[in-house]
Amino acid sequence: MKEKTDKKESAKKSEKIDKLKEFEAKFTELQTQCEELESKVSEAEQKAADANDKYVRMAAEFDNYRRRTAKEKLELVSTASEDVIKGLLPILDDCERALNMLKESKADTSAIEGTELILNKLFGYLKTKGMEKIEAVGKELDTDFHEAVAQFPVEDSDKKNKIIDVVQQGYMLHEKVIRYAKVVVGV
Repeated sequence: MKEKTDKKESAKKSEKIDKLKEFEAKFTELQTQCEELESKVSEAEQKAADANDKYVRMAAEFDNYRRRTAKEKLELVSTASEDVIKGLLPILDDCERALNMLKESKADTSAIEGTELILNKLFGYLKTKGMEKIEAVGKELDTDFHEAVAQFPVEDSDKKNKIIDVVQQGYMLHEKVIRYAKVVVGV
């Protein structure tokens, strides 16, 4: 009887050991599956982070593109009339010369007034488009705005290295020089 109980206990222990080994195998298998799933989750998180990074970069690139094109459009609009205005500058010069000639020749006041009216209307219109005269007489030579075409000796020390005459008027369009002022500098 003792043998039967020992055999039963031995069989139970053996069964328990087999179940324990089976559970250990399942546990090991589940651990492996868990590690694989964690690896896949990690990969998915990395892919999501990469996709988010690409999205953020693409959004930034698009925003930069949008700003750049808007800036280019504004520049294009502001300087679109530059060629037309450059073409009108010789006409403006001719009107100024005609007015000066009429004043020097002591012509009829109505001719002087009419020429002044035309000149003022033309210059007023160009001013509304953003054109400005470059002031030069009495100022120091600035090569960003002036082009020295001659030097003239002067006795007054206040006029040395300063502009004493303008040969051709210079103009700016929206803070950009479209024609440099041709000037005479005192030395």
